[in-house]
Amino acid sequence: MTKKTTLDLSWDEFDELRDPRPARQQFDEVVDRAISRRGFLGVLAVGSGAAVFGSALLGATSARAQAAAFKFEPVAAGTGFEIQVPKGYAWKPLVRWGDALVTEAKDSFSAETGVSLAMSDKVFGENTDGMELFEVAGKQVIAVNSEYVNPEINLPVEAEGTPRTAEEVQLLKNMQGVTVMEVADTGAGYGIVLDSPYNRRITNDTPMTLGGPVAGTDFVKTAADPDGRAVLGTLNNCGSGRTLWGTYLTCEENFNGYFGMTAEREQTPAEKRYGLKGESQYAYEKFDARFDLITNPNEPNRFGWVVEINPADPKSTPVKHTALGRFKHENAEMAQAKDGRIVVYLGDDERGEFIYRYVSNGTWAEGQPTEGLLSDGTLYVARFNDDMSGEWLALTPETTGMTLPELLVHARLAGTKVGATTMDRPEWIAAHPAKCEAYCALTNNSKRGGEAMPTNAANPREANEFGQIVRWRPEGEDHGADKFAWDLYVMAGNPNVHKDAFAGSPNVNAGNMFNSPDGMAFDSEGMLWIQTDGEDSNEGNFAGMGNNQMLVGNPETGEIARFLTAPNGAEVTGLCWSADKKVAFVGIQHPGGSWPDGNGKPRSSVIAVWREDMSTIG
Repeated sequence: MTKKTTLDLSWDEFDELRDPRPARQQFDEVVDRAISRRGFLGVLAVGSGAAVFGSALLGATSARAQAAAFKFEPVAAGTGFEIQVPKGYAWKPLVRWGDALVTEAKDSFSAETGVSLAMSDKVFGENTDGMELFEVAGKQVIAVNSEYVNPEINLPVEAEGTPRTAEEVQLLKNMQGVTVMEVADTGAGYGIVLDSPYNRRITNDTPMTLGGPVAGTDFVKTAADPDGRAVLGTLNNCGSGRTLWGTYLTCEENFNGYFGMTAEREQTPAEKRYGLKGESQYAYEKFDARFDLITNPNEPNRFGWVVEINPADPKSTPVKHTALGRFKHENAEMAQAKDGRIVVYLGDDERGEFIYRYVSNGTWAEGQPTEGLLSDGTLYVARFNDDMSGEWLALTPETTGMTLPELLVHARLAGTKVGATTMDRPEWIAAHPAKCEAYCALTNNSKRGGEAMPTNAANPREANEFGQIVRWRPEGEDHGADKFAWDLYVMAGNPNVHKDAFAGSPNVNAGNMFNSPDGMAFDSEGMLWIQTDGEDSNEGNFAGMGNNQMLVGNPETGEIARFLTAPNGAEVTGLCWSADKKVAFVGIQHPGGSWPDGNGKPRSSVIAVWREDMSTIG
């Protein structure tokens, strides 16, 4: 039997080796907890009041019955290597890993060998994730993350999935980060505008600036940067966000997987909590000393931040905003308080970690300066109480006993000190465009249970393989308020296999069931689009669910309908719309088979989806 290496592990498995989470407890009392705390499996608050699901929804058993309010006929679960969209809709690839951004790199991708080192920073990156579309001087510009690489696919065959040289490490570095690209409808559908002045790649080595309270402190000073203000690169860019003033926010998630030790030493408590230990995922530390924890123990402190990029200025330097805290960021959802302060909601995507909120000290209105809005403010962490109330707990020197730079660098430790609620892997957060409420996808938590991570009202199932979406409404309809009321919009599950809490909430049925909600975004009509990154074996607990998918949820009624299914092996992640809302751009990450070309290497891609009658889609 071939030994499993770190390159074969998922990020969850890798984190489990670095920092094992508590073992599960028995399922005793979990159903009682889930039902008794306002009856999650029978009563879900919807709208602005405490209305409950009517008998029609409770009795719904088919996708068609549950999707009456939607503008499409739901699709069935998919199990093959194709994309499924509803009747009357069509799709095509917008861009694939290896597609050129400049003429020089045109036709440089090989189905057999992939991308050469010379062209690797001139083409679209690997494993697409969060993205946003911006209108710049009448042009449409998309900024899109490339979360990670697949060495067994991206490296030469002889490497057997393990980097052997500094050049092969550089190749992997260049495929990750962010792509900024102009797109346009040429009459035959959308495509990249080659050689656009807006096109650029931001990689693991691109120069960046540290901003906020941590910049210039001893936490981030290195031999190469004794001032602690200049960083090279951004790592593991997962979810995204956009500022109210039109810039892009890219979020550094599993940055720990890029650092390793070339000698043995004991972990510090902070390194343990952040999973920094041993050998990295990609062997960077063997060829680049800044990723060696022995040589540069401060380098990891320069990652795990939210990075602001100006898509309208290709010469601008990205800024890492340390005031927003250091952890495994999923996305950054910006809202605004009634008094004009900027609010950013943030999730930390690891089992038993927290949901955060940043609130600026300064206020903003359109046309006003933005300096300091993301560097001068307070970071909070969420507590979800069993009585359906909640509060934002300020992370300050007074509440944590830590200095401000320390609590931002070690935000996880600060959150534990103030008693934040451990969550089932907080993924994307989406704020409703017309109402003061926000939603967070809690994707799953196989380790929920035990004294260190007991079940709680917002995370009521131990060994939670399905996930749920939690929703909160700030007090006084003000995102700046410190208190909120909350409920569960949906508990994913499989009603064909389970008859208990793992069947899911009443708005889950045989026609729309799914697991592991991940990406989320609201469209202009206030519908919630939900993307999944879960188990697609279609067996056991997941029988009948098929491949990962994208669904649409109605926040008013609780209804959910399946809109799209991905190729087997793929995650659906990242969503934005064209300026006229007639085309949706959807990310398809790590597909299986030879998708989408039908030959050679599988290629992570962004696809365009539209209605054949060319009416609006979002």
